[in-house]
Amino acid sequence: MGKKKPPPPLPAPLPGLVDAHTHLDGCRATTPEAVRELVDRAASVGVQRVVTVACDLDQARYVVEASRWDDRVFAAVALHPTDAHQLEVDGAREELERLASDPRCVAIGETGLDWYWLGKRDGVATPEQQHASFGWHIDLAKRLGKPLMIHNREADADIIADLDRFGAPETVIFHCFSGDAAMARECVDRGYVLSFSGTVTFSNAVQLQEAARLVPDDQLLVETDAPYLTPHPHRGAPNESYCVPYTANYLADLRGIAPERLAEMTTATADRVFGEAFAKS
Repeated sequence: MGKKKPPPPLPAPLPGLVDAHTHLDGCRATTPEAVRELVDRAASVGVQRVVTVACDLDQARYVVEASRWDDRVFAAVALHPTDAHQLEVDGAREELERLASDPRCVAIGETGLDWYWLGKRDGVATPEQQHASFGWHIDLAKRLGKPLMIHNREADADIIADLDRFGAPETVIFHCFSGDAAMARECVDRGYVLSFSGTVTFSNAVQLQEAARLVPDDQLLVETDAPYLTPHPHRGAPNESYCVPYTANYLADLRGIAPERLAEMTTATADRVFGEAFAKS
């Protein structure tokens, strides 16, 4: 009891994949050598590029630095909604905007709303702070012309309301999409991109699986959110970018297409939404 599960074995290679959302520092890749080793491991199973994502100010500095250590690594910069109060720190807005303006930063994320942790954990930003931070990040994405990468936990209606209130940027990505078919349809109809993680493979994720079936080919991404949300049958084990093929294969089967087609279309979407520098890498 309590013994940690070993990392999943390397899956069979599925060439041409992108991990659209991961946290390399969470996977203990905090040096150039460790990042290269992790990305090499992912490349060995077909995962060609990764987007490593910030949740707070320290991570925002890290992801931009890490994106310079390896050409296959790109950054996304923002404050996670539970850390939205960091936006009130002197100089935080200016530093975040400077980091987000870096050519290696391909998205403003992850930002959004998280009602799950309210009252469950100390130090969580208030709803007012989260709304204000989300609005500021939406404006930043529009000013910089970069996609908005959304974290949404138990806040479907409020997320949509804020996107309407503040005015959604041209490209919106729902990272680790967790909604049902109705929410998926709402997002799809608005032109938003939905990114699916290992949660879609869980046996109890019936509504999420229904949602994944209806997303158009050009509005679909695949991600790990590593080190979290390791796909079935390795749930509870450490996650890493090399695990993308597990989720990609599951999504392909769910949608009734070949895994190679799933890889091709999700990477085409990643190239489109993350921009020219990403697509040419």
